Amino acid sequence: MQNSNLGIGSRIQHPQYGKGVVVQLFSDLYEITFIEHGVIRILRNYDEFEIIEAVEMPSELLTFEKIERSLIRILNKYSDIQEIVSLGSKWLNGKMVLVPGDNSLKEKEVPIGTFFHKIVMVRDRVRVMEQRINSSNLSDVEKVDLQQYITRIYGSLTTFNVLFKDKDDYFIGGKGV
Repeated sequence: MQNSNLGIGSRIQHPQYGKGVVVQLFSDLYEITFIEHGVIRILRNYDEFEIIEAVEMPSELLTFEKIERSLIRILNKYSDIQEIVSLGSKWLNGKMVLVPGDNSLKEKEVPIGTFFHKIVMVRDRVRVMEQRINSSNLSDVEKVDLQQYITRIYGSLTTFNVLFKDKDDYFIGGKGV
């Protein structure tokens, strides 16, 4: 068996580091734990060590990197974790003043950053709702019907696009909806 095909759990004898066990596989290297030297990464094509016991590498290798990418994709699809969205620089440290039509009532000041955060939360939750509708067991007709409501929601929120720093973050509604 070639050194480039060792699986996790394979035991080796390295000329410099002594005995070790393969604990992680990467596309181009092994992560090996040595009794006296701890964890060291060694290129897979390195052939100066002796194989004490080889564990076959699985044909369908699942690495931590693949698991991490999959987890990120799943979390983005099914959670309401917020991405970082920037407030336009002209609004930083600004405030929004709400003045009631009734002069006997007090006006209300709200930091624009706080208001913006709430708008972004609404946007993200509507996106999650849209994803859940699309992955649901509803009929295609029901999905299209609900999608039209979501498009109208986005359209109603386009007024707030003035607050966003990047146009990529804007709300986009259906034209003429």
